[in-house]
Amino acid sequence: MKKPIRVLHVLGRLNRGGAETMVMNLYRNIDRSKVQFDFIIHTNDKCDYDDEILSLGGVIHNIPQFNGKNFLQYKMAWHRFFKSHSEYKIIHGHVRSTASIYLWIAKRYGLITIAHSHSTSSGVGISAFVKNILQYPIRYIADYLIACSKSAGQWLFGEKVLKRNNFIILKNAIDSQQYTYDQDKRLKIRKELHIEDKFVIGHVGRFNNSKNHDLLIDIFNVVHNREKKSILMMVGDGELRPNIEKKISDLGLMNSVIFLGVRPDIPELLQSMDCFLFPSIFEGLGIVAIEAQAAGLPCLVSNSIPEETYITDLIESLPLNCSLDQWAEWIILHSNNSKRENMTEEVKRSGYDIHHTVQSVQNFYLEKCSEL
Repeated sequence: MKKPIRVLHVLGRLNRGGAETMVMNLYRNIDRSKVQFDFIIHTNDKCDYDDEILSLGGVIHNIPQFNGKNFLQYKMAWHRFFKSHSEYKIIHGHVRSTASIYLWIAKRYGLITIAHSHSTSSGVGISAFVKNILQYPIRYIADYLIACSKSAGQWLFGEKVLKRNNFIILKNAIDSQQYTYDQDKRLKIRKELHIEDKFVIGHVGRFNNSKNHDLLIDIFNVVHNREKKSILMMVGDGELRPNIEKKISDLGLMNSVIFLGVRPDIPELLQSMDCFLFPSIFEGLGIVAIEAQAAGLPCLVSNSIPEETYITDLIESLPLNCSLDQWAEWIILHSNNSKRENMTEEVKRSGYDIHHTVQSVQNFYLEKCSEL
């Protein structure tokens, strides 16, 4: 029996972030008798997806984290890896800051190289400046350039690249059936969390600057002053969580905010919400907003969210600089929305259903390997 081709995915960690979840959605649904995913990550810590990857037959490798000072050591670690792992023919890089290093080395060992853009910003400060310099050459190194949206591709690879035949937009697809609205699941979660009679505003995202939790809390504060039955459900974790917890405490909102941390049951949690609030400063796509729409939730997002995210008429946007009252009024307007529809067909028509996307990805990997 012919062995599957093994595709090496490069990530920082294997926790429940946007890029990692996208890769895992593909991995769960791909024909693993033909294509197997392995991973190389920049940590030795145990991560959220480790056990699942191992159970699916994947292998996890580790590489030292790049800090700028260990440039030579980082390069040598990649050289050693490729010398001892000739089984890989394709490398799919999701870590952009050092992709110009590891993809260039991978090409020297004969691998097909893929760079994948999941964002539209490196943030701010010296670190962002250095990242922008390091990642500029990617467009000239990688054999194939993939992005989750047009804006993510333009930001990382440049506008001219969008017209090249080696540029591909790969939609961050989901298993839409998992998100189909289910009244029983909704009632079960709300009962477990003791929020049966509450108006639940939901947010899912890592506690970092891009997710804009400061504005999120300011908006909720205005809403809660008008609608006392409102609560904010926050799913995720991150370095800024202590700051946000302090802000919530200072505003006297601790009894009206639920911190759920990192959770594996996002589809079920979305069922329990009444609307979804996502005021990000920037997003490569904002896959969770697509998941929220799939669950039939009214979604209010910032106008920084790429246009590809707007797949139903459930989603609306506001500028980040508009008043808190405008954000709050929209949310309160939807506080009595009791009608939740099955959005599976809308997700499929938009091209964001995993069963369509995974076949295209599988064919791409197989075709490129056959050309070697």
